[in-house]
Amino acid sequence: MWKKGSLSQRFIVIYFLLVFIALIIVGVFIIQQLEFYNMQNTRASMTKVAEEGVLNSLSGYESLSGSQAEIQANIDTWYTAVQEEFFVIDESYTIIASSNQSLIGSSAVDTLDESLITQALLGEVSEGDSVIGDQEIQVKSMAFPIKYGDKVTGVLYMRTDLTAVYDTLKQAISIFLRAMLVALAVTIILGILISRSITRPINDLTDSAEAVARGDFGRRTKADSEDEIGRLSKAFNKMADQLGKSLTEISGEKNKLEIVLKTMADGLIAADELGRIVHINKAALEMLGVTEGFARNRSFDELIGKYCSDLTTSAIKRRILKGEEGSPEEFFEIEGSVFYARYEVIKTDIDTEVAIVLNIQDITERQKLESMQKDFVANVSHELNTPLTTIKSYTETMLESEGILEQEDIVKNFLGVIDSEAERMSRIVKDLLQLSKMDYRKEALNKQITDMVALVDGVVTKNSINAGNKNQQLNKLFDENKQIFANVDQDRMEQVLLNILSNAIKYTENNGRIDVDVLSRGDSVYVSVKDNGIGIAEKELPRLFERFYRVDKARSRSMGSGTGLGLSIAKEIVEEHEGSIEIDSREGRGTTVTIKIPLVK
Repeated sequence: MWKKGSLSQRFIVIYFLLVFIALIIVGVFIIQQLEFYNMQNTRASMTKVAEEGVLNSLSGYESLSGSQAEIQANIDTWYTAVQEEFFVIDESYTIIASSNQSLIGSSAVDTLDESLITQALLGEVSEGDSVIGDQEIQVKSMAFPIKYGDKVTGVLYMRTDLTAVYDTLKQAISIFLRAMLVALAVTIILGILISRSITRPINDLTDSAEAVARGDFGRRTKADSEDEIGRLSKAFNKMADQLGKSLTEISGEKNKLEIVLKTMADGLIAADELGRIVHINKAALEMLGVTEGFARNRSFDELIGKYCSDLTTSAIKRRILKGEEGSPEEFFEIEGSVFYARYEVIKTDIDTEVAIVLNIQDITERQKLESMQKDFVANVSHELNTPLTTIKSYTETMLESEGILEQEDIVKNFLGVIDSEAERMSRIVKDLLQLSKMDYRKEALNKQITDMVALVDGVVTKNSINAGNKNQQLNKLFDENKQIFANVDQDRMEQVLLNILSNAIKYTENNGRIDVDVLSRGDSVYVSVKDNGIGIAEKELPRLFERFYRVDKARSRSMGSGTGLGLSIAKEIVEEHEGSIEIDSREGRGTTVTIKIPLVK
């Protein structure tokens, strides 16, 4: 009916206890007063009988034991008129007369309360309550001194049965208990009714508050009354309206912020004033190579400070204490990746306690591009400067040397060198223009269904003379009669194959071996060129497709006047055909170049 510890339950219990305690107090008081009244009546009755009748007749005997028969006769007469028991006791504590004749002559000490008798012999009226007999009858006893003149000659000991008094008290208690039970039952019923009238609107308000806490901002309470609870209900409804509007606005802004943080390329980490991570976006998790669960259980210093000592919370606080302004910029590395970090601090009431918002950018590729750009500019300058220097040197020699123009053989030789270097410059410019068009997707491919076996066979044929000049074995491992089709730009793909095959011939020594193969596997066409030439060191392999990169520039130039752009162009062309090119090589053991492009079935 009620929740444990509810207001209704407590109200009823308190109301019940108050009434119960009040009834108990009233009942105890009434019972005590009734008992006191009955005892007073009993005492007064016994005193009246003693003083107005018995004592007057006994005070005329100088010796009680000498008038025993007469006293006993009087006692028998009095006993028939009253309910009390009478005992006349002399100074030697001997019962000389009694309404219970079986006790006459016996010692009062064995039967009656000795202390009361002793007190009476001293001249004082005494009284007491006791229990007698096997049936444990409650009695009230009073002892009165019997005087002859000023001398105490004995004691009148009276005893009356209190059973009727206590029976009356028991009946009164029984009546009170029944009345109290009825009163308490009525109290519980009234408590339930009263508590419901009070707690029903409170429960309604509580249910509405719980619904709002769960996000149901449409829940409202009834505000019919004008009392305190009614005003509270109206205030709650107004608060729910404002809260719903505010949370809707906050939720919208939060969703926008979450989308921004989730989709932003930069990493973002927020830490509170205690250095605990309160937010970390997906980009930051990927940059640091950790999971969100791992990051949530780590402090800011554990997550970032171990990579850069200047990004620990203690270092940041030192800068604040020194009064440094602005947002310091830091760089750090994680497993070869370079990151740029910039942070902002949010000061709390205590200047040394700050919240930190850290922005991280992965600048690895940017640095690589900047490095490649610098190398590219340096290489282009070097590659173009070399033939220009040669042309200028030979031209100046012919212009400044007297009589050299009359020597036809020397002039032809000089002009041949100039022409060769100019051609080399032309090839470099041509290759650079082609790469530029590829970079900006300005060179459209003229793709068509092409027999790759026939295309490769033609390239091998064109290079057979160059291979023969070095007495090399140029082997076709493919079946020339087989057809394998791919959708390619024949001119561009032939350019790629010519470059790869010419490199194999160039970097393979005399009497070497070069194997060319074409095959289809799965959904792809594979073209491989394998030689047993000088090979490439393993550490150089990752940079082979960089522009102008040469493994050994001096050796490369001694083997020909390439531009250093051939493999870069080949890679661009193959990738535009949705393919890939891989180089596997070991220094001194040869090189294998494999081209993979989609197959047309």
